[in-house]
Amino acid sequence: MPNNIFYAQSGGVTSVINASACGLIEAARAHPEVGKVYAGSNGIIGALREELIDTSLESDTDIAALRHTPAGAFGSCRYKLKSIEENRAEYERLIEVFKAHDIGYFFYNGGGDSQDTANKVAQLSQEVDYPLTCIGIPKTVDNDLPITDNCPGFGSVAKYVAVSIREAGLDVASMCESSTKIFVMEVMGRHAGWIAGAAGLAAEQEGDAPHIIIFPEVAFDKAAFMQKVKGCVDTYGYCTIVVSEGAHYEDGTFLADAGNKDAFGHMQLGGVAPTLANMIKDELG
Repeated sequence: MPNNIFYAQSGGVTSVINASACGLIEAARAHPEVGKVYAGSNGIIGALREELIDTSLESDTDIAALRHTPAGAFGSCRYKLKSIEENRAEYERLIEVFKAHDIGYFFYNGGGDSQDTANKVAQLSQEVDYPLTCIGIPKTVDNDLPITDNCPGFGSVAKYVAVSIREAGLDVASMCESSTKIFVMEVMGRHAGWIAGAAGLAAEQEGDAPHIIIFPEVAFDKAAFMQKVKGCVDTYGYCTIVVSEGAHYEDGTFLADAGNKDAFGHMQLGGVAPTLANMIKDELG
């Protein structure tokens, strides 16, 4: 039975992804029945190119340092494998490399698309009768992976947006009498509003920022929104708004998109904050 491990990092990187790598490698070293841990250079691309990093050559001290190392220590990627039907040769190449290096465990560290990749590789390994255990290690600021309670990466962005909107709110409150009265902060979140919701941690009492949070799970109602903005300005003298990039109308149309698609085929979003700002300026002056 093959017993070496292949680990790869995928998507956006912070020290959180390296901390997960550290946990995996240290756990493997604590179990001598498990073989070496190979890391893919630049994610799944490293497996396809057979560019594997032998982590057994690194000291325990260096591996422990990963907990506090920024970015992706082994290199990451934004590379989406097509379906097995569309590109079977790519999946067979992965199995070929895994066989060559006695890989019995595949850990893919990333978000939704990474978990999808791990699942597809698992399906093919069963089909060709190769003993491979595929495990997804969650990592996404969006906190939107099913079954997981709290995705590594979400905690840091939750703190960031809460602190940012609190500081911005204090700035606007101190200048609103004769200057800017509206502040709009755009945050990530195509379909899940966890990041937008985290901004609510900033409010300690009635009237604190943020006054309005716009979620991608709730259809945008322009009339109700304008009424709320005006009410906040009349009551507090200013209004702070947090909006998710995935904000959309009742028919599903995004308030703003960049007009192209990313590496995974998703609509590239961005620009909803200035869209709302202009909307407010046009409607309320």
